[in-house]
Amino acid sequence: MELRHLSFPTLFSAIIAFLIGTFCFRLQMTQPELKMLRVVYCACFISYFLYRVVLARHRTIYLVDFVCFRPPPSCRVPFSTFVEHCYLCFESSPKDANFQVRVLEKSGLGQATSLPPAVQFVPPEPTEAAATAESRLVIFSLVDEIFAKTGLKPSDIDVLVVNCNVFAPTPSLTSMIINKYKLRRNVKAYNLSGMGCSAELIALKLAQNLLQVHSNSYALLLSTEIITPCSYLGKERPMLVTNCLFRMGGAALIISNRSSDRRRAKYRLNHVIRTHLGADDRAYDCVQQLDDEQGYIGFALSKDLPFIAGEALRANITALGPLVLPISEKLMFVLNLLRRKLFDDPKFKPYIPNFKRAFDHFCIHAGGRAVIDDLQKSLRLSAEDVEASRMTLYRFGNTSSSSPWYSLGYTEAKGRMQKGDRVWQIALGSGFKCSSAVWTCNRTISRAAEGAWADCIDQYPVQIPDAMNV
Repeated sequence: MELRHLSFPTLFSAIIAFLIGTFCFRLQMTQPELKMLRVVYCACFISYFLYRVVLARHRTIYLVDFVCFRPPPSCRVPFSTFVEHCYLCFESSPKDANFQVRVLEKSGLGQATSLPPAVQFVPPEPTEAAATAESRLVIFSLVDEIFAKTGLKPSDIDVLVVNCNVFAPTPSLTSMIINKYKLRRNVKAYNLSGMGCSAELIALKLAQNLLQVHSNSYALLLSTEIITPCSYLGKERPMLVTNCLFRMGGAALIISNRSSDRRRAKYRLNHVIRTHLGADDRAYDCVQQLDDEQGYIGFALSKDLPFIAGEALRANITALGPLVLPISEKLMFVLNLLRRKLFDDPKFKPYIPNFKRAFDHFCIHAGGRAVIDDLQKSLRLSAEDVEASRMTLYRFGNTSSSSPWYSLGYTEAKGRMQKGDRVWQIALGSGFKCSSAVWTCNRTISRAAEGAWADCIDQYPVQIPDAMNV
């Protein structure tokens, strides 16, 4: 146990108690009751100190490095290709094709997003073989890149966590990685599915808990959404929206609890906070995978989604705020709460803490233009604060749970990440869930000549009109 993990009050009280005990032992006390008192004192002191050591035992988790998937040029889907594909696939229902075109125009996506080959067929071919081919392309590319970037070998990995919402093959995606890279037999492997767009931060919390138990370990986390099974060819408007937003993508990261990685690691993990509103029926039903009346499978988005997302965000920041906000913001919040309780005046609106005083960078889940707009308004953020998320949506589309990592990669590629900067990653997902991760930058990060943003970062930011011309 390192002394740096003990709080100052604990160390101070331990030192004072030790000095008092030493003084008492130097006195010439022969009475039996005083001898017994000294024995009791020693037992209490040792028990207290051991208790504080056990409580303070917390392994620091480091993010060694991460990579984001950059789709090959052959998968690129400019607006003209998407529009033509819509009208060919929905030839018998041009109104549904028109609806998707209008959604795309207002989506905030740009001309360089990508879809897997099977989705670009007319009609799409969402077969198991095609989905497996996409998963191998994305996942193996990520694993190769993260090993090359960190210098680690497959035999170094102690924990493996993969999250993919829709595609859950047998054997699992984790088994596919273990088989390809010949990971050790005792690797602790977990495959998460059905967790929605907040799955990566859920996987991060799982890996954090495992690394608190297993010392000197590396964890490999992979986050992706396999798009091949997600094409919807029915006529339900809420389900057609997903055709316009979701795109190929993924992220891989290596986290470690080894003290030897303290200097080379990019970030240090401070908090992972999860809130779940699934006990509320409206929250549970607001995003569901269903069969429509024609038998087509798609994702139904409820009209309550914006309201539920706001409720989940408020619950999450209520839990996160006391951990990260400065004293002045906490005091303002408490005073506002007391005022509203005492006077019961509707003029007194709830105080929204200024999270810009706690964080330097914001990586918001790029679920869509409306998602970013709502979070920007709720958190009172500036256009610069949400630039990384908007550009992630514009360049790569909604890549589901991996989108906060594309936003972080954008910030790094711009050369804006300095030592000591604090980063807030926010993700919303079906169920309904909101998850947050807080990181501290471990060292100043220079602009990289490689990565998902390397070939285009100088083109951003771009001005996104309200409705882009097709």
